[in-house]
Amino acid sequence: MSNTSPVRVGCIGMGWWSDVLADAIARSSKIEIVSCYTRTADKRDAFAKKYGCKTVASYEEMLADPSIEGIVNTTPNNVHLETTAQAAAAGKHVFLDKPIANNVATGRAIAEVAKTHGIVLQLGYQRRRESQFRWIKQQIDAGVFGRLVNAESNISRDRLGKFDAHHWRHTAEGMPGGVMLQIGIHYIDVLSYLMGPVVAVSGRASQLVLPGDNPDVASMILEHENGALSTVNASYASAGEYYLMNIYGKEATAYYDLHGGLRLQKRHSDKVEAIPFEKNDAIRDELEEFAAAVRGQAKPETDGVHGYQSLAVVRAGTVSAREGRRVTVAEMLEKD
Repeated sequence: MSNTSPVRVGCIGMGWWSDVLADAIARSSKIEIVSCYTRTADKRDAFAKKYGCKTVASYEEMLADPSIEGIVNTTPNNVHLETTAQAAAAGKHVFLDKPIANNVATGRAIAEVAKTHGIVLQLGYQRRRESQFRWIKQQIDAGVFGRLVNAESNISRDRLGKFDAHHWRHTAEGMPGGVMLQIGIHYIDVLSYLMGPVVAVSGRASQLVLPGDNPDVASMILEHENGALSTVNASYASAGEYYLMNIYGKEATAYYDLHGGLRLQKRHSDKVEAIPFEKNDAIRDELEEFAAAVRGQAKPETDGVHGYQSLAVVRAGTVSAREGRRVTVAEMLEKD
């Protein structure tokens, strides 16, 4: 393939998130969907019709197509290793939806298989790419915040009546930790990106509103390597969608929330300055980075190693909530 033609991909695992990614691909000239596969024929036929690609009768058929360069993988967590290993063996690069796996050992195995076969493996963490967080990161790196001391965040949605309790994404077996693993992981990733690596987690979780066997509300205290503390609250039981991220430094504080936008306050000042930012297409951006990586023009910001290290933080929170103790990330990296 020439470096200017779109990267050709196959999509596996049809569901609501496969369509979100496919919609983003449709907004890009850098990547195009050639074929799709999922076990249910009706689902793959509908996807193929919607996105103008062909269906294949098996994943093996997709992998045997020499024109396909990469796989966009939105299969359930528990088959991420199997599906990524098959792609890697066929020399296909993989864009894999987060989380990388349900436990760290499997996540590490996925990163290893990608490395062994020399393929690009990129995990889908689009939230860190949102322009307000890119701006905050630039200011942190420029020294505007001084020493980072604290952060608080909230990522909430109303999922009552909007999901199938038996779907893998909402069962304890398919998504252990519930809301913590499914959406809390995004803001844990943003906090690690802005505040530095996390070394320990204290977590609590509740099931309050949704049916099924998984927590729909979770709270975590993250201890960062630099001594700063941050909190993440994640909920599927809220009245509506909401996002909050406040970053506190000794010299400045950034306030971001879904409705109020982004603001900055500096030390010794009562003035809270509104920071204009353009909402970027974060999902398209990450897929275009994947396309550039496939062509050898970039390296994924969130690769397989990042995937299992990020998972270790969430797993520490899940174990902490279950066992009622502070859990180190090192313990999860060693034993999970």
